[in-house]
Amino acid sequence: MSLFIQSSPIQTAAYLKTLPSIRERCIRVYELAKQDRLEFFKYSPEKEAEVVNFCINIIQRDFGSNYNSIPPHGRWRHFDTGRPRISSLILEWSKTNSELEVCKRIIDLFLVSVLLDAGAGNTWTYREEGSDHKYQRSEGLAIASLDMFRAGIFSGESRQPYRVDADGLSHLTAERVSSAMQVSASNPMTGIDGRATLLANLAKALRSNPTFFGPDGRPGNMLDFLASESLPSESPEYNARIHVSVLWTILIDGLAVIWPGSRTQLAGISLGDVWPCSALKSSNPNAADSADDLVPFHKLSQWLAYSLIEPIEKILKWKVEGTEDLTGLPEYRNGGLLVDLGVLSLRPDVIDRFFYPDESSSIPRLPPSHPAIIEWRAMTVIELDRIAEMIRKNLDSPRLSLAQVLESATWKGGREIAKQKRPTTGGPPIDIESDGTVF
Repeated sequence: MSLFIQSSPIQTAAYLKTLPSIRERCIRVYELAKQDRLEFFKYSPEKEAEVVNFCINIIQRDFGSNYNSIPPHGRWRHFDTGRPRISSLILEWSKTNSELEVCKRIIDLFLVSVLLDAGAGNTWTYREEGSDHKYQRSEGLAIASLDMFRAGIFSGESRQPYRVDADGLSHLTAERVSSAMQVSASNPMTGIDGRATLLANLAKALRSNPTFFGPDGRPGNMLDFLASESLPSESPEYNARIHVSVLWTILIDGLAVIWPGSRTQLAGISLGDVWPCSALKSSNPNAADSADDLVPFHKLSQWLAYSLIEPIEKILKWKVEGTEDLTGLPEYRNGGLLVDLGVLSLRPDVIDRFFYPDESSSIPRLPPSHPAIIEWRAMTVIELDRIAEMIRKNLDSPRLSLAQVLESATWKGGREIAKQKRPTTGGPPIDIESDGTVF
């Protein structure tokens, strides 16, 4: 008698929204790569040493041998580009508010800012309010969202600008978001409509999940739910313990409706950042499970998790456990590092010429759903694990977390190698059409 019980589509959909499913499905793609069976990429593992050395040089340049001082990857860093901004807000708010309320405000800010943090394009810039400093990309988006937060744009409470809630978000339009982000014909941003739609959908998600976000639909109210699921701390360093799976439930289920309706669905359930991989399909055409070729990434949700864990641990002293389930982020900086240093290389003539809008450039421009992008992202997840482990061994620093490696090495390294190879734009080696919700 067979002990194998095939999962129902509903069970499979639930599984594909979990953190462990990300590595499990990406490993399948990696196994094909080792056999040279990917459709779009050639995998050259002998080039990994070059990536490791490149990353170690950056770590030692910026942190010397003080690896414990490396902060985790998170939105906090982007807010503090040029000068610290978040710590001063925390200090100011702490004078008249409880630690819980201060942390709620930071959660409000970080969540809405992360959801706005998809690729803005190579030319958009933002001038910080009250200064002459201009910023681009993730840092520009962070500071723009901070200025919007301070102005009360996300708040439905006129007497309290420093919050995000469903009422405030529901009144936002693409025009207002565009104006606040200083977008114009001479300062274009990709995916502005997608960002506005994401914020409108966020309002719906906050309203429809009072268990997580309270009756007023506020992101920071998730702390009340987390507190109800917390355990006593086993260390005097922390006040409580929370498992990352509880936070993940809030992010993946509580925010499910924010994703575009065009995303992959299974049994009528929208899966979010989950995509079919044609290489997996062709490798097992007789698979009993029709969802066997689906690969989850949940990049924006994981970016949220990394970003929210830091203030929860720093401000409230709640230890978040199980963070090893989080993966490296499959986006164009981490993935671009692998392409620019030769670990992954596009096979000749596999991308249709239609996807090369600039005939003088060798850089294709692909939609997020293109099978080459799915292979690239899946390989990025596994390669980040491999590179992080090699860095730990080379530095004799076994406690260096993946979040620290992302922050100090791979994401930064991807940006730096891009600037070296493409100094005019600093863009990635493969361009992705941003819809404001993935990259």
